[in-house]
Amino acid sequence: MAQQGDQLLQRPLYVFDLPEELLSTITLKNQPDRPVPEPTSRSVAQASETPDQVETEDGGPAKATSCSLCGLNFPSVIEQRNHVRSDLHGYNLKQKMKGVKPVGEADFEKLIGELDESISGSESSESDEDDEDENGNKVKESTLNALLKKQAKISSPEFEEMTARKKQRGSGKPPLFWFTSPALPENMSLGVYRALFTDAEQEEATHIAETLRKKQLSPKQPPKVKSEGGVPLPGTDVGPHYFLCMIGGGHFAAMIVALAPKLGKKHTGADERSATVIAHKTFHRYTTRRKQGGAQSANDASKGTAHSAGSSLRRYNEVALTTEVRELLQSWKTLIDTADFCFIRATGSTNRRTLFGPYEGQVLRNNDARNRSFPFSTRRATQKELMRAFVELTRVKQSTIDEAALAALNAPQPSNTPTTTTPKVPKPPKPSKEEEAAALHTSQIISITKRSKVPALLNYLKSNNIEPTFMFVPPNHHTPTPLHLAASLNSAPVVLALLTKAGGDPTLMNDDARTPFSLAGDRATRDSFRVARSELGESAWDWEKAGVPAALSKAEAEKRDARDRSEKAAEDKAEMERRKVETERLRKESEVEDANRREKRVGKGKTLGALPEKTGAEKREEEARGLTPEARARIERERRARAAEERMRRM
Repeated sequence: MAQQGDQLLQRPLYVFDLPEELLSTITLKNQPDRPVPEPTSRSVAQASETPDQVETEDGGPAKATSCSLCGLNFPSVIEQRNHVRSDLHGYNLKQKMKGVKPVGEADFEKLIGELDESISGSESSESDEDDEDENGNKVKESTLNALLKKQAKISSPEFEEMTARKKQRGSGKPPLFWFTSPALPENMSLGVYRALFTDAEQEEATHIAETLRKKQLSPKQPPKVKSEGGVPLPGTDVGPHYFLCMIGGGHFAAMIVALAPKLGKKHTGADERSATVIAHKTFHRYTTRRKQGGAQSANDASKGTAHSAGSSLRRYNEVALTTEVRELLQSWKTLIDTADFCFIRATGSTNRRTLFGPYEGQVLRNNDARNRSFPFSTRRATQKELMRAFVELTRVKQSTIDEAALAALNAPQPSNTPTTTTPKVPKPPKPSKEEEAAALHTSQIISITKRSKVPALLNYLKSNNIEPTFMFVPPNHHTPTPLHLAASLNSAPVVLALLTKAGGDPTLMNDDARTPFSLAGDRATRDSFRVARSELGESAWDWEKAGVPAALSKAEAEKRDARDRSEKAAEDKAEMERRKVETERLRKESEVEDANRREKRVGKGKTLGALPEKTGAEKREEEARGLTPEARARIERERRARAAEERMRRM
């Protein structure tokens, strides 16, 4: 049997062209003689009272197929899952949240006896349109909501909120139907997407295997299409087909694919089946704001109309894309109206309006029962992606899960079996109050020091009784003290204040054995250490150990600073004079060269042996010769500004 199953799986299985030996034996998995549709609460209640219920040795409900909240047991896991979605279970959950004891089935039957609604819930399916039917009429509320509203007198806003939460949960139906067959290995299951069946076929799940057999199609030759437009000739029978469409981000792709496979030959001579694309078309327009996301229309609606060239182009492309898509749908109207299903992915309200309107002569309608979304993730809308999506939809999935091994894993382990525990990561110790206070002082001192607020820093140290040798918490290996930090920041006033007024210790070293003086990066900060040595005296600290040079009085430091400033001003003045003289010399040389060139010209021609006229780049290089880099940059900026102004004038 295993060998026969391997032969059946030699090529990928196509939903509409399955092998005959597989079709004759295929059955819905785990439901050979029981209806697949979700049973009502009554059927669940009746099933729980049958003698086939599962119990443990002590008489309690089994863990895998029971509900401890409602006290019910179930013959299978799927029955237990259906019970979780029933009104009885939902009502008992509400009772537990209120702290009230759950009710049994008989009591629940009495509670709903006076209600007219069906116990199975709303008359509409749990779809995106739970609250309205196709004509926009409101449908009846579910039994559970009606019962809770009657008992607790729920107000309208709360009731609407609960209904919204129920819609968000969705139907909970799995995306695949799983089948099994004796012709396959025991652990092999075949999956077919639920979206390939109509709503009526899904409700008649007991006959889903028979429905799958009726969907089989024999291979046929592809229909002849027009040379222009890529659609079949009038009167051509294309057979069952799907319409696939994706739109988003300015990209649109549509395709009509026949379900009957196309029979061909491989290079080896073996038969090969492939899909028949009846018609396809793609459009790509620049409509989204690059690196910012979102369509231009959405940005205009939220922030107002933009007036840039790019926004105008995007608005035009949005209108053009809408027109192109609607014209294409109109040209394909006959094929779309006869399609079995329409698989559509439209992201955003703008794209949905493009497809579903409303507009005059629209082809696709939002309430069409044939509409389906892709039950898997898709990428950018291209013809290749549409073909990949069609193959994914119609390719039979294969699962080789060993259910016996899963059951063994889910079974409770005996008590004598050693359990493997994950070692717990030790939590960091909670800091003490002293450490928390030190961390707070550290953040405040660092913030004040970085802003060079001398009075604020001295006042903070004094008011909080902080020693001048305070060590930061957490420890900083490079700047462990306020004096180290001030020296590394080249804050000369803070260094002088910490040494002379706060009593900072210049001999303390960091983890690299460096004193605060060695961290100073400019002469002003180093002079502040020498001034402090002069004011505090030689006996205050071991200045040699601190690495501070000879003492320097404050007057001498100020005098040297004034001398440095005057020397710097003199140098700047001399540089300006030199630039002025050099510029004047270049101007005179340029005038002399221009005069010489004019003298050598004869009429409109040139004298024999005259030098060729220099290019603009050579002239600019000659003018900039001898200038400093700053002057060259200024001249270049002025030249570019004049060129930009000339371009704007011409435009």
